[in-house]
Amino acid sequence: MYIIAGLGNPGKEYANTRHNTGFCSVERLADRFRISFDTKKFRALCGSGYIEGQKVLLLKPQTYMNLSGESIRAACDFYKIDPETELIVIYDDISLPPGQLRVRKKGSAGGHNGVKSIIAHLGTQTFLRVKVGVGAKPEGYDLADYVLGHFSKGEKEAMEEAYDRASQAAAALLSDDVEHVMNEYNRGV
Repeated sequence: MYIIAGLGNPGKEYANTRHNTGFCSVERLADRFRISFDTKKFRALCGSGYIEGQKVLLLKPQTYMNLSGESIRAACDFYKIDPETELIVIYDDISLPPGQLRVRKKGSAGGHNGVKSIIAHLGTQTFLRVKVGVGAKPEGYDLADYVLGHFSKGEKEAMEEAYDRASQAAAALLSDDVEHVMNEYNRGV
């Protein structure tokens, strides 16, 4: 079994913000494989089903970004999964241009508070990630205001495609070699 978690913040005021890129991507995955977020468990909205022949739990933590690790750890413990091989996390990355993906097997939090929380709660930096570029913070902007802001009209098109590609990359990680998936999706847009 796998857990695929998309990071974001609950509430209408955060819908479609840069920080909710993970939510948007995991929702695309759910739509593609006809999985409904019909359960509230682990302080998250959850949906279970099958993707690429694998049983999966799709997870949208409702803890707010900075506490995402609480929800993800609870789900990992309940299902007794190995987060190093059976957890995929999709989230926004300000170091990548809007729409560019970066699939990784492990790494630091890179300043992302949601990922810091996951690392702290799991006790490891090794878990599969699909990072979705949202663009660098413009000079003079507050980082929190930037990631909680909405995409420009020009960025929206790139992001719509990125949500689809991120969901495809996550699905590919379930049935394909990680190195192959990285080679396929880590190209620029």
